[in-house]
Amino acid sequence: MIKKVFKWIFLILVLLFIYAPILLLVIYSFNETDMIGQWGDFSFEHYLYLFESEKLMKTVGQTILLAAIVATLSTVLGTCGAIGIFYSKPKSSALLSGVSQIPVINAEIVTALSLAVLVSAVGFLNKNSYVPLVCGLMVLCTPFVVLSVIPKLKQMDNNLYEAALDLGASPTQALFKVVLPQIMPGILSGFMLSITLTLDDYVITAYTKPTSFDTISTYLYSLNKGGATARIKAAFWAVTAIIFLIIVIVVIVMNVMDRKKKVSQ
Repeated sequence: MIKKVFKWIFLILVLLFIYAPILLLVIYSFNETDMIGQWGDFSFEHYLYLFESEKLMKTVGQTILLAAIVATLSTVLGTCGAIGIFYSKPKSSALLSGVSQIPVINAEIVTALSLAVLVSAVGFLNKNSYVPLVCGLMVLCTPFVVLSVIPKLKQMDNNLYEAALDLGASPTQALFKVVLPQIMPGILSGFMLSITLTLDDYVITAYTKPTSFDTISTYLYSLNKGGATARIKAAFWAVTAIIFLIIVIVVIVMNVMDRKKKVSQ
C-alpha cells in the first residue's frame, strides 16, 4: 500500500514538473495583463490581439505550413528508412541505425552551421530559397520518425507479410495493405514529433531560413524590449494554449482509436 502511494506521488510530481510551465502559460493567456506574476481580470484580450494582428497571424500561418511540409516529407523518408533498416542484414541494419541517429545525438548548432556552410559552398541557392530550411529541418526530424517506426516493426508479426506474398500479393501490395497498417501508430507518432520539433526549432531555422521569412521562434527572438513587445509575447501565450489543446485532443483521439482497435481484435 505504501509503495503504491509513493508511486502515485512520484508520478504526480513528474507530471507537474513537465506540464506546470505549459499550464501556467495557458492560465496567463486568459489574463488581462501582459506580465507573468501580475494577475488582472479574466480576459480574452490576448486571443483577440492574436487574431486581429495580420503580422502575428502570418507568422503563425507560415510556421504551421512549414511544420506540415517538413513533417510530411520527414515521415515519408523516415518510414522508408525504418523499413529499409529493419529488413536489412544484421550488420548493415546496425550500421544504418547508428548513422541515422547521429543528428539526434549531435548538437543542433553543429547541424545548423554545417548546413549553412554546405549551402554557401554549393552556391546555387539564393537567400530567398526555402530548400535549405526544409532540408535542414528534415535532418532534425527524420531520425525521430525512424525511432518511432522501428519499435512497431519489431512488434509486428513478420508472418503476416510472408503470408500476403504466399496468397498472391505483390511486395508493393503487401507493404501498403499489411505492413503500413500495422505500423501506423508509429508513423503517426513520428509525424506528431516532427510537427513539434519544427514548431519549436530556432537554431537550424535561424541559419537556413530566407531573409524575409520568420517562424514563431525566430520572430520572438528578433523582438526588441518595450511595451509592444510585451503585448506581442503575451499574444503568443494564446498560441501556446491553442497548440497544447490541439495536441491533447489528438493524443486522446489516437488512444481511443488504438483501444477500440485492440478491443475489436
